Amino acid sequence: MKLHNLKDNSEQVSFAQAVRQGLGRNQGLFFPESLPQFDDVEALLALDFHTRSAKILSAMLGDEFTEAEVKALVDAAFQFPAPIKQVEAGVHALELFHGPTLAFKDFGGRFMAQSLAAVSDGGKITILTATSGDTGAAVAHAFYGMENINVVILYPKGKISPLQEALFCTLGNNITTVAVNGDFDDCQALVKNAFDDEALRKEVGLNSANSINISRLMAQICYYFEAVAQLPVEQRKELVISVPSGNFGNLTAGLLGKAMGLPVKRFIAATNVNDTVPRYLETGEWDPKPTIPTLSNAMDVSQPNNWPRIEALCERKGWGLNELGKGAVTDEESKESVRALDAQGYLCEPHGAIAYRILKEQLTEGETGLFLCTAHPAKFKEAVDDILQRDIDLPAPLAKHAALPLLSLERDADFEQLKQVLRDAQ
Repeated sequence: MKLHNLKDNSEQVSFAQAVRQGLGRNQGLFFPESLPQFDDVEALLALDFHTRSAKILSAMLGDEFTEAEVKALVDAAFQFPAPIKQVEAGVHALELFHGPTLAFKDFGGRFMAQSLAAVSDGGKITILTATSGDTGAAVAHAFYGMENINVVILYPKGKISPLQEALFCTLGNNITTVAVNGDFDDCQALVKNAFDDEALRKEVGLNSANSINISRLMAQICYYFEAVAQLPVEQRKELVISVPSGNFGNLTAGLLGKAMGLPVKRFIAATNVNDTVPRYLETGEWDPKPTIPTLSNAMDVSQPNNWPRIEALCERKGWGLNELGKGAVTDEESKESVRALDAQGYLCEPHGAIAYRILKEQLTEGETGLFLCTAHPAKFKEAVDDILQRDIDLPAPLAKHAALPLLSLERDADFEQLKQVLRDAQ
């Protein structure tokens, strides 16, 4: 598999290099030089989740791994399902929260951990990532206890839910968590500064585990195929998928699937009031505003890292950006949608509810709708309890970590302080 740096096309790397390196020169994202095309998609969709995923990823990776080796990575990473549930006539939820940390990022985090272990040369590795909620837990649990790999996770202090925090800030061992006095964009800027420091990168063996890393996106492509495979054949041709979007990795993965032949009529980019992308699609002006804290905190991102990949893919495929659906939802509107879903017997949380609301607004007659539920409602228990005025149950993984003490460091959004944390983690 050959990939190039979107900011410097002269930098071309293999999958193994991209996984180990994370980011390219000048903070550039790696992007595939070419994508496989699946002509007989129906035959592919007839396979089971693991076999199909191995075929998709093998076709992308080329001769870097055998199909048997890819299947072993998939079997180790995807140890939980991605079921769809019908919410109402013609509208389905894709549940991506059945993994160990109850969020969609378990798929990408675990596949990246397996991939990195497979391509590692035994040298020192420090995973550095920023999280707006769910990435942290997925990465922490995926890499917990792995030899020769240290993990440092930055998150905005007081701006993720207490249960999200408990899931990854109670582990210790090779996992260091840092509560940053700032917002998610501050955390993301620190990560980028670290990757720009060549000496630091070499000193600590720096790597990234958020959706910057191409292995994460590749894993996420697989559950879009799994979702379509579960739909009746007659509903696949007019399928509209609504994606709750923050850093835009999830939407990127879906569009990559479409580019390879997945039958999706169109995608919708659903955001909260941090609406840089919907405004850009409307006006053509990239104008990030200061990040606003919301109930859907994992989407509180004003400068989404993955957007350049979406633009590159659309340009390659000749897709107009105006073909993307878009919409932004306020906290009050997301609350209304949580209640509306609950009234239909489906328990959801604010992120999934945002995707549902915009899907319902834009779905037309004859179309089938699918919206992504990216986290278990109990991860946002305080918000959901308040919205629905009842006490929802805690799943066992959350109850276990909620009872443990937090082990996080607290630091300012200061690069010198981060460098010291990275060195101390060795």
